[in-house]
Amino acid sequence: MASSSHLTVEKEGGGEQEEEEDETLEEIEGFDDFTLASSWERFISEIEAVCRLWLVDGPKNLMEKSAEHVGSRKYLYKVKCELKHGIKLYCMEYYFEASRNGKAAHWHDDLHDLQLSFGVADFLVIAPLSASGVVLDAPESSKLLSAIAIALSNCGSNWPAFVPVHDPSRKAYIGIQNMGTIFTRRFDGDRIGSQVPIRLMHLEGLYELFVSKFALYSVDFSTSCFKVHFTMKLTYRTPPYDYDDEIESEEHEIKDPGRATDGLNLIKTQWDDDCPWTEWYSAEDPVKGFELIAVWSSRMFEGSLEMAELENASSFDAEKWLIYPIVSPNMLDDSLGKFVGFTSQLHLLISALDASFEAQFLEDFLSAENPGSDNSKSSTAIPPPTVLDRVLKELFHDGIQCSDHVELGNKYSRSIKGAPLDSLFAQFCLHSLWFGSCNIRAIAFLWIEFVREVRWCWEELQPLPRMSVDSNIDLSTCLIHQKLQMLAICIRKKNLFHHQNCTENKDRNPTDSKVDFQVDLHKEPMDDKSDSSLRSDWQHDPKQTGISLIKDAKNAMPSANLQQVDQVRRGSAGVVGSMTLLNSFQEMHAPYTQDAPIMTEDMHEERLHAVEAFGDAFSFSGQLERDILSSDMSAFKAANPGAVFEDFIRWHSPRDWEDDEMEDKSRDDMSWPPHGKLSQRMSEHGNSWRQIWNDSPALPVSEQKPLLDPIREGEKVLHYLETLRPHQLLEQMVCTAFRASADTLNQTAYGDYKHMKTKLRQLYLTLASTLKPLQAKHWPNKAELIGDLKQLCLVFEHIEKLVILAASVHRKLLKAPRLSEAIFSDYFNFYLPKMGTCLASMCYDKEFDTKQQVMVHERDAVANLFPPPTANQSWRKVLSMGNLLNGHEPILREIIFSVYDRVSSGHYGSNIPMTTTEEIETHRMYICGTSNDLRVALSVTSWD
Repeated sequence: MASSSHLTVEKEGGGEQEEEEDETLEEIEGFDDFTLASSWERFISEIEAVCRLWLVDGPKNLMEKSAEHVGSRKYLYKVKCELKHGIKLYCMEYYFEASRNGKAAHWHDDLHDLQLSFGVADFLVIAPLSASGVVLDAPESSKLLSAIAIALSNCGSNWPAFVPVHDPSRKAYIGIQNMGTIFTRRFDGDRIGSQVPIRLMHLEGLYELFVSKFALYSVDFSTSCFKVHFTMKLTYRTPPYDYDDEIESEEHEIKDPGRATDGLNLIKTQWDDDCPWTEWYSAEDPVKGFELIAVWSSRMFEGSLEMAELENASSFDAEKWLIYPIVSPNMLDDSLGKFVGFTSQLHLLISALDASFEAQFLEDFLSAENPGSDNSKSSTAIPPPTVLDRVLKELFHDGIQCSDHVELGNKYSRSIKGAPLDSLFAQFCLHSLWFGSCNIRAIAFLWIEFVREVRWCWEELQPLPRMSVDSNIDLSTCLIHQKLQMLAICIRKKNLFHHQNCTENKDRNPTDSKVDFQVDLHKEPMDDKSDSSLRSDWQHDPKQTGISLIKDAKNAMPSANLQQVDQVRRGSAGVVGSMTLLNSFQEMHAPYTQDAPIMTEDMHEERLHAVEAFGDAFSFSGQLERDILSSDMSAFKAANPGAVFEDFIRWHSPRDWEDDEMEDKSRDDMSWPPHGKLSQRMSEHGNSWRQIWNDSPALPVSEQKPLLDPIREGEKVLHYLETLRPHQLLEQMVCTAFRASADTLNQTAYGDYKHMKTKLRQLYLTLASTLKPLQAKHWPNKAELIGDLKQLCLVFEHIEKLVILAASVHRKLLKAPRLSEAIFSDYFNFYLPKMGTCLASMCYDKEFDTKQQVMVHERDAVANLFPPPTANQSWRKVLSMGNLLNGHEPILREIIFSVYDRVSSGHYGSNIPMTTTEEIETHRMYICGTSNDLRVALSVTSWD
């Protein structure tokens, strides 16, 4: 037992020795752990490790890994890392620049706030992860700054480091930068949010504030000289429109006994009163104002009195002016209802097109059985009768001329099968966009009343307003416009016939008016088809043939023969030069002829189908011209009694009359009978022209059956308009509304903006291609087409916004065309990515801040943007900061003071020998603010 217990004691003693040895080994192996004894030291080590990784990677590798852009700045990136110290979490961010050529200028737009304030490039910011994001405790901020300074010193890095302190609204920072083994820079920035001392509102006081940071307080600043570098940037903003001034001026006008107290004087004018779209809506001015930046480059000042003189200097003395527009945020907002213009109403019109297939007739949408669902009564409401009367009055009765109609379009708009802008149907479509909520019921109601008004014009023989009276129908337009053109011509012909009958009944003189309709003295070619057997392939040109119409024959003729001919000749428009008839020595007379019958697009199609039903017996062209040719032959026979077929060919188709080549060229042109023969095609047996000649009676135009029956054709037009299907009406309305809206915007005066002109041309091409399926009788996919039309509205909205912006910039800088175009070009390039390359819109959350430099000769035009302030605008501006521009003080003043000293001399000299005498910036102060706000950032370089 004793031995066993002894063994146990020995084992226990041996165990104690082993434990002591293990502890000794652990102490030896873990010797390095003594440097991380405290949490503060571990925190420094973590900061150092992260900084070493960032230093090793460098900017290029950091950009490829996890670096991200800082806002909209082009060159600035940042990386971040979360750190823990005790129970608190911190976020350390490293800001660095990449690919910048050289050092950035003082007032570069791409600078970060800390870069501008303290004059640094790459920097670190460490802040707590809290709601405020700042260090509220002063000891904690100092300890945090010391930790990051030690870590950066261990890394051998000279990055400046900043810690946000105090309240977040103060934007206060403290910072430090190790500049090697000799110098250290310390940073301190703070802000006064209110009650800025009067002395600090002026340059003289700010200069003395800066000098006090390095000069003795006993020094008299007004007499002492310090070489201080100075640069300043002033920002001016155009004043807002003051409605109080307008009301006050209006009241003054009313009180003035020399002025009339007309209520129209109280109407406030809008910025776009003379723009083409203002007839339909008033657009929000996208340019809310301009910001002008005046920059004074670096100068040297030696006293506060010089600063006082600079404060009284004009802004025109600044070395550089920069300007950029303050654009409304609605320019980038595609939310439905944010923008009111043509686009918003075209959206509604497309919805009406989609609903137009629900009924067979327009009256069905107005019937009691189909009033619309209860949930959408507000969206299908019909405006009151007063609105309808106003619209019809503007369309039909507001001094509209029916003749001399001018098409207000261009060659690009003609590619869209709609109606010209100033035509009746185009104006109807534009009014429909703003009639009520542009729903299908309102459109149906307006169309029915519109057709009733058109019928009234027909029945009362009133000219159709806004329609051309030319005898040609434009087949490139929509069918409704063609029908209205046809009706306008029928009304004119019917009116002429009615007037003629009234005159004949009154005067009882049948010789006063022989022609029912307008006739042409010169025969025009009837068709483009030159191989037709029923027409001449020669275009009559009096200059080529020397033929002219002479009322009084100059050639001698027996008076008896002349009297005999006059007794039987009818419908003569005058003598045809020196031409005589073949069978008698009589002068050839040109007859009055009827106009060629006009036809709309559907009439051409109907006649084509009818001709195709008869086979190839007659060509299509011959069928169209047979009646015209017969009418011309009858009129020629009546005007030239005794004429033969060859005489008609000589007048109507001279190229089919061949002169005898063997004829003596010296033969007198007045000799009779004329020599020559018919061409081969006219002399063939069974020629259709000769058959028509034989069948045509001698009748003047006044006794012929009209080629166009105006009453029948007019009633057919009205029948078409009254029985038009809803979807057919809406299809043509959509095409015409898009075309008319684009034509209206295209009339905007915006100078020589090449980007805008190009986009408008592209818009017409996009409209033509997208709207083309609407011309088809059957839609292959209705839902897809409606979707394409809605996407088209997005494209149209982009262009409409840009046009309004271009007009606003142009008129505000009318006397500086180069500057206005450059500003618009900058915004166009900024806006272009939002438009994309397809019909879809893109999300875009950037802000436009591109500035344009103002040339010296453009400064007067820019200064006109700042009219002298009125009493209402300047009553509160008792304290002024100076440097006024037309009485306006800057909204922001930024100043940089700096002092330099040589390393080898003075306070900053050292005992260490230096090979060069380098100048360093010993003191720098950035000041930013107004009379109500002042922010100061100071950096001081000290010798350790």
